Amino acid sequence: MNSSSLACGKLPSSLLHEILNMDGPIPPGILLPPRIGEDAGVIALANGALVVASDPVTMTGSNVGAHAVIVNANDIAVTGVRPRWFLATILLPEGTTENDVRTLYKDMQEMLNQHDILLVGGHSEITSNVTQIVVSGHMLGYASDGTYIRTGDMLEGDAILQIGPAAVEAAAVIANELPNCQNLVSSSTWSSAQGALNNPGISVIEPAKNAANLGAHAMHDPTEGGLSGGLYEMASASQLAVHIDAENILWFEPGISLCRSLGADPWGSLASGALLAAFPPELASKACNTLKKDGFEVSIIGHSKRGSGVHLSNGKQLQSFDRDEILRIMDDC
Repeated sequence: MNSSSLACGKLPSSLLHEILNMDGPIPPGILLPPRIGEDAGVIALANGALVVASDPVTMTGSNVGAHAVIVNANDIAVTGVRPRWFLATILLPEGTTENDVRTLYKDMQEMLNQHDILLVGGHSEITSNVTQIVVSGHMLGYASDGTYIRTGDMLEGDAILQIGPAAVEAAAVIANELPNCQNLVSSSTWSSAQGALNNPGISVIEPAKNAANLGAHAMHDPTEGGLSGGLYEMASASQLAVHIDAENILWFEPGISLCRSLGADPWGSLASGALLAAFPPELASKACNTLKKDGFEVSIIGHSKRGSGVHLSNGKQLQSFDRDEILRIMDDC
């Protein structure tokens, strides 16, 4: 049995699949258990269902409280359920000041207020075991009618829409964590990257709500591992192949510029802010047009077919990444 050391980032899919299948049969009341590609879990209640998700923010210490709110809210939103309650475990390094804590909570609370989410609990402490602020968030939503959408609900023949550009989160993390890279791009590109968490932002709450209302079969929130990772997870969860037209992909230009300047592949770079949604083919064009009218960037980027993996229009497989490209370059810098 392989016992080699693991690199920073998500666990390898093979290992994750192994450990998620250690517990045997799914217990009664667990409607959606932990599965690769699924953004949240679902628990049956007497009336309705509780949708739960958990995600830490570890790659950046900039605006980390607000960042944690959004990445966790996104995981609930892609099930078609509104995120409602948030808990946060906050680990602070030695040397943190009272004003640092006030700023963290202020930024976090402003983001919660913006999306009508309540902070209902958590834990905060100073510890020598971290060198920058780490926020591990936990988000809950409630489906009163018990209905929700899974990543694995994509059907053969579905059209795949991308709503929002990719590499927004990548741009923000590079600009806020690697200040020495500023001279690699123009001042306007750098400024756009620094503010990317807010403009265009990394929330998919509103587009996910709209996509669900327009008839999406399945949705997914690509994050670590980039757009490539998100597409592979969606294909794997649905046990289908995904065929992509790369020319239709939406990219955040500052993210593309910074990734290429640093030798990172944008396909494998942090992608929060881009939503993948699978629609029945007869609904896809109308959904696309409606979303555009509602002010969202949207593109039909491909279709699902029988088979496995993610394929480009030239017949080649899309490259998959063992770890996120932003993590890789941060280790190298």
